[in-house]
Order: sequence, then structure tokens, then C-alpha cells
Amino acid sequence: MNKFLTGTLALLASGSVWADALTGDVEKQPLNISAIVMFLIFVGATLFITKWAAKQNKSTKDFYTAGGGISGFQNGLAIAGDYMSAASFLGISAMVYTTGYDGLIYSTGFLVGWPIVLFLVAERLRNLGKFTFSDVVAYRLKQGPVRVFAASGSLLVVILYLIAQVVGAGKLIQLLFGMSYTSAVVIVGALMVAYVLFGGMLATTWVQIIKAVMLLSGASFMAFMILKASGFSLEGMFLKATEIHEKGTTIMSPGGLVSNPIDALSLGLALMFGTAGLPHILMRFFTVPDAKEARKSVFVATGFIGYFYLLTFIIGFGAIIFVTKDNPQFFTTMIQDGKSVAEMIGGTNMAAVHLSGALGGNLFLGFISAVAFATILAVVAGLTLSGASAVSHDLYSSVIRQGKATQEEEMRVSRLATLGLGVMAIVLGIAFENQNVAFMVGLAFALAASANFPILALSMFWKGLTTRGAVIGGFLGLLVAFVLIILGPTVWVKVLHNKEAIFPYSNPALFTIPLAFIAAWFFSVTDKSKQAEIDKAGFEAQYVRSMTGIGAAEASDH
Repeated sequence: MNKFLTGTLALLASGSVWADALTGDVEKQPLNISAIVMFLIFVGATLFITKWAAKQNKSTKDFYTAGGGISGFQNGLAIAGDYMSAASFLGISAMVYTTGYDGLIYSTGFLVGWPIVLFLVAERLRNLGKFTFSDVVAYRLKQGPVRVFAASGSLLVVILYLIAQVVGAGKLIQLLFGMSYTSAVVIVGALMVAYVLFGGMLATTWVQIIKAVMLLSGASFMAFMILKASGFSLEGMFLKATEIHEKGTTIMSPGGLVSNPIDALSLGLALMFGTAGLPHILMRFFTVPDAKEARKSVFVATGFIGYFYLLTFIIGFGAIIFVTKDNPQFFTTMIQDGKSVAEMIGGTNMAAVHLSGALGGNLFLGFISAVAFATILAVVAGLTLSGASAVSHDLYSSVIRQGKATQEEEMRVSRLATLGLGVMAIVLGIAFENQNVAFMVGLAFALAASANFPILALSMFWKGLTTRGAVIGGFLGLLVAFVLIILGPTVWVKVLHNKEAIFPYSNPALFTIPLAFIAAWFFSVTDKSKQAEIDKAGFEAQYVRSMTGIGAAEASDH
């Protein structure tokens, strides 16, 4: 149980995979024909969209931001598709299934980051008229060092995410489709590269929209069937669940999941500020025509995401009612220490998948299985695109070529970077097959909160930030967060099998976020160089553009 909770704490934050399916061998189930058919329909439809999108891509702006032509509603749905992960769908419902009421804490936690994105970030990002997170941070600072920091942070977050995503996808297919793990990983890698390589942001956006609609539809149907069985009464559903669950009425009481208040606060900060520092989420704000649509897209995304997390709560309680231990379709009996123990097939994280079979039979089980896979593919495509843009736009075009690269050169490097990331994802996915990669996503989220968010916020809101402050503060937050996670219980004890962690907390965000802010402030106010004066002088122009959008259209065309 502890392994599941620790892994899920880290994983739910990010939109990735789930803990039980990340370690060891997965028991293969009979071939799920309906799941394979649904999977092929989804892949066929999205590849057709990719072919269509490829014809629309005529410039770097088209490739990175879909030409800025996505509406606020469409972009909101795509952001929701990027954020409503398989970890959220399977992970939260599994937490509610095992612990009851406490699962709602995490549903709420993910939503807290969105007001920060809505009120502090979205409109100003879009008004600056750029492509990537690095563009915004480097707007008035010295391009070279700032872009190297921003691209390093973005790439590290992207690669850590990709490994966990690919391992999760491999395990899911191995469980549901009766395919070998290596074949599954190669298929995921190939599809991911195809979406991004040919379709760019336009194809990625539509893959995410389709996946969001499928996931919301499937989850809504499940919630409807559960409520129907309970006479459309939440009280009736809770009563049934408490009668069946081995913990009885205690599942309706809070407490027990995060007993340490420092860990709870640290996790909360990582969830809140990590969202505003994720490169693949930030990149979505440049796909809309103006700041008004950017604001609308966050509003729409928040509505869909909030609705989805409420559904996962109902699904978790529904699983308690319908996925019972006396049914051999869901549970297998094992002998442990001379005692007969019932274990869920595929681990407790498969509670929602088993529930779909109980509610809608094999066909609906196939649909939900395909949706879970589509969920991973959509997130992976978004990650790959943000990683490719960090290499081609931030490092190659802006640092190596110092802004002199042609659009054709930049597109070529972007496609090579996409291929490179695809190959890396496949190789590392296979290498990490039997490793617990739960810590990687927790690490990625902590890094985004500790490095990307503080520098992004200071660059937009504080005139005194200098290049030296941004680079030292950002790298310090990045490196210290990395080191503390390695020395913490998630890696030091659970992965490296040491007896006791050097750093006692699972998430370092409570310590590393203030560290990045303080270091950036200190090294900025003590910077008396000529460059520091130039950095500060550019703040007014940046602030006016971020608030009004004047000049943004011209900037995004270059």
C-alpha cells in the first residue's frame, strides 16, 4: 500500500503514469479484441489528422503554435486533454477505491494551480507574442545564458516525463492488448514521432482535443451508470460503498494519506507552481490569436478539468461497489505467508478499467482501455513538441546561430530533435522497464516549480531581475531540487534501497522554490555590471507589451 501511495503522490501531480504498473512483470490478460479495434480506430483517425495538419504547416509559427489560429475553446479543450492524464483517471479513482474520501484531496490539489496560470501567466505570455517559455524569460535579458538555462530546465522536465509516460504506455498495452513490452514501447515512440514530425502543434492539438472528448465522455457515462444504480443519490452511493469497503465508515473520514505536514505543504506547492512552470502547458498559450482567447482557454480548461476530477471521485466509489473481491473477473487469489489473499488483476490502479467492464461490458472496457492509451499518446506528443522547440528554437536558432537561422534550418533541426527524442524515449523506456520510475515525474514537477516558475514570475513582474540573477537562481533551484529528490525517501530508500533517507521529505518544493527566488533576488541586487543596467532598462517595454499586447503580432511572425 505504501508503495502505491508514494508513487501516486508523485505521479498524480504531473499527468503521467501510475505506480503499480511501473514495476516488475505485468500479468498478461486474454486478448482484448474490442480494445484493439478501438485503439486502431483512434490511431487511424489521428494519423489522418496529422496528414491534414502537415499540409497546413508552412512556417515555424505554424509548426510550433499552429499559426496562432486555435480558438480559446479549442485550446482550452486541448489543455484539458494535456492535463487530464491516465494517472489522474486511473490514479485518483484508485486512491478513492482504496482510501475513500482522501482521494478528493488530490483532485482539488491539481485545480489549485490553474487560478495562478489564469491570473498571473496566460494573458501576459500571449501578449508577448512568442513561441516558448524561453522566449518570455529571455525577452529583456541576455539571450545566450538565459536561453541555455531555460532550455536545460525544459529538456530535463520533458525527458523525465517521457520516460515515465513510455514505460506506463508499455505496461498498459502489455496488460490489455497481449503485446510484448518492447513492441508496445516502439509503437508509442513511432506514433509520437509521427504526430509531431509531420503535424506539429496543429496535429498535437487535435489529438489532445479528441482524447479529451473521449475521456470526458467515457468518464461521464461511468459516473451516470454508478449514480443510476444508486438512485441518483450521492448519499445512497456512499452508504453502499461503506457497507462493502473493508474499512467501513472510516473511508468517509479525512486523514492518513499525508501524515507529515511539511510533505503535504511541499507537495501542494509543487502542484500549484509546477503547473505554471511546465513547458508543454505554457507552450499552449501561444496557439491562440490573442490574450483574450488565452484567458478564455484557461477558463475553459479549468471548467473541464474540475468536472473531470469530480467524476473520478464518483468513479472511485463506484469501483468500491462494483469491483468486488469475490469476482474472479477482477481479482485473483494468491497465497502469502500461508494465507489466501485476493489481489486485483493488474494492481489497484486498474480499478477504473475493471469498473468499465462491469458497467458496460467488453465493448466499453475496450473503449476505456483505448482512451487510457490515447491519453498517454496525447501527453507524449505535447511533451515531444516542447522538447523539440527547446532544441531548435532556443538552443540552435537563438544561441548557436544567434537569431540568424532561416525558418527552413530551424524546422530541420526541430524535426531532427523530434527523431532524437523519439529514439531516446524508446531506448530509455525499454531500459527502465523493470524500474520504479515513479520518482521521475515527481522530480519533473518539482523541477518545474523550483526553476521555471520563479524565473518566469520574476522576469514578468520584477524590474530588478538581471541575467546573472536569473541564471544563477534558476540553475540553483534546478540542481538543488534534483539533488534533494535523489537524497529523499522516494529515490534513496525505495529505488536505491538504502535504510534511511538523507533528506527526510519526499518533495523538496517547500525549500527549493524560496531558494530560487532568494538566489535570483540576491544575485540581481548585487549585480552592478553594465549588462544589469540593460536588463533593467528593458522592463518597461516588456511590461507594456505583456499588459497590452502592442507589437505582439509582429513579434510572433519573426
